[in-house]
Amino acid sequence: MAGVGAVIDADRFCTQLIAHGFTSATGVPCSYLAGPIEWLSREERYVPAANEGTALAIAAGAALAGSRTAVFAQNSGLGNLINPLASLQMTYDIATLVFVSLRGWPDPSQDEPQHALMGQVTGRLLDALGAARWLLTAEANDLDGILDEAEGELAHGRPAFVLVEKGAIGGVVKGENGDLPVCETRAGVLRAIQPDLRELPIISTTGYTSRELFSMRDADNHFYMQGSMGHAVAIGLGLSRTLSDAQPVVVLDGDGAALMHLGTMSTIGSTAPANLVHILFDNGSYESTGSQATSSSTTDFVQIGLACGYRTARECSEVPDVRSALRMMLATPGPHLLVVRVASSHGTAPPRATSAMSAPEIHRRFRTWVSSRAEEPCPR
Repeated sequence: MAGVGAVIDADRFCTQLIAHGFTSATGVPCSYLAGPIEWLSREERYVPAANEGTALAIAAGAALAGSRTAVFAQNSGLGNLINPLASLQMTYDIATLVFVSLRGWPDPSQDEPQHALMGQVTGRLLDALGAARWLLTAEANDLDGILDEAEGELAHGRPAFVLVEKGAIGGVVKGENGDLPVCETRAGVLRAIQPDLRELPIISTTGYTSRELFSMRDADNHFYMQGSMGHAVAIGLGLSRTLSDAQPVVVLDGDGAALMHLGTMSTIGSTAPANLVHILFDNGSYESTGSQATSSSTTDFVQIGLACGYRTARECSEVPDVRSALRMMLATPGPHLLVVRVASSHGTAPPRATSAMSAPEIHRRFRTWVSSRAEEPCPR
């Protein structure tokens, strides 16, 4: 057993988990849990879930067959998890062990602003639901002891949550995700298409996409998302329906984010906003949490877009093709989907936009920019 007062390494963590009967895991990555996810993935014991609620349901299905599957989640995704927790696990007495990273805790000023609120209320939300919880830190890391205590809850069909502080679990050397046909890094593509986007409202998804856009050319027409993963294209839909059809709205999305709320693409096809251009960068990974693999390698986004009702959908593998396709999409009625296979970035991540301005400031200046250029609003 790992000694109290020392970081528990990923190998020891997973070995103890398996010894307690949790032979597999599922979830959505967080950098705090990167080590165990990588270890379990190598052993083919980890299922990457599209969102945290789906992960909980996967674990419930395994439990119905008598198997024990642990769930990993970042506390920012706790909202996705609450519905199945309350209406599935806690209604049907399906025991589930959940590890939740504590972003924004204990000091929210030491983390990104989108984690500040959830970091302070994670424990209280679980308390309000009547879910038992334990805390795993570098100083108090008796995982065996925690799992022994959690068995009391699990034996009665109740959920057990282990809240994981930053630095409580060590990492492992990252493996490869497999080969994807790629043209360039995301940053390289962004640089190439910048001239075509200068006077357009842009919604950029959370993670490195927003960081790279900000570092290349900060502008009032950029709405940089931090948090609310998976909702960039929904924001773009709401914006596009309020603006004139002559005003293109561009959404810069990622594969992990798109997969998290894939149903939004059906809503876009149904409402058919003619001015929406959805650019989806696919590098096959959750890059900002440690480059854990998504399930995009077996997902055909182009066919999904067409099936959902996008007017056009295209995948490109070369920068000139990306620029050509984008210009066509900006000049013709949509909605359009442009899928760009990109290589993972290397080196130091660019700074977040909130290193220079607050999130409310990003909102206010973007809204002012849109208002100054919009024609008469035409809500539909």
